[in-house]
Amino acid sequence: GSRGAPAGEPGSGGDPFREVFEGIFRERPSQRSRARSRGEDLVHPVKVSLEEAYTGTALLLTLTRQEPCSACAGSGLSSRSRACPLCQGRGSRPQPKRLEVKIPPGVKDGLRIRIAGEGAPGLMGNQRGDHYLEISVKKHERFRREGDDLYVDVPVSLTDALLGGEVAVDTLNGTKLYLKVPPETQNGQAFRLSGKGMPHLGSGEMG
Repeated sequence: GSRGAPAGEPGSGGDPFREVFEGIFRERPSQRSRARSRGEDLVHPVKVSLEEAYTGTALLLTLTRQEPCSACAGSGLSSRSRACPLCQGRGSRPQPKRLEVKIPPGVKDGLRIRIAGEGAPGLMGNQRGDHYLEISVKKHERFRREGDDLYVDVPVSLTDALLGGEVAVDTLNGTKLYLKVPPETQNGQAFRLSGKGMPHLGSGEMG
């Protein structure tokens, strides 16, 4: 049998990065009983800027996870066989944990990044589930993203549009490029700057 963890964007079966970012697992039949008592997977939404999606970033997160109660050692019972007053019989208590998580360049809306073993605890001391960061990329005030391509509007004077000229184009990494505008350029005409878009996740290629 097989059991799939939550996935982000659909990908082809041969994508080597699918397991890294979407957490695909396969279990042997002998693992079924253990998998049933495995802890639940948790999902934590995270927003990043378009600039952070371009360069990649590291986020310092505080996650709340259930830990065995220190008063009853996770049994949920006090010394008098009553419900533990500290955890109220649950056997665990929420505890904050700080983690630094690397966000790779090229992330997109809906992508899930797996943090192994940081989910809910399993039953009777079994394996914890995983924690997933679900990425949401904020809209940019100037740049528009379509896949790995970036679009930006550039003002051009009437003289340059009619006779030709050169205009400065801002890029997402803060540098400027200079674009030659041919004579009789029409309003709304698109020009392509190869390799100046977003990085493709995991490959290093650029839109």
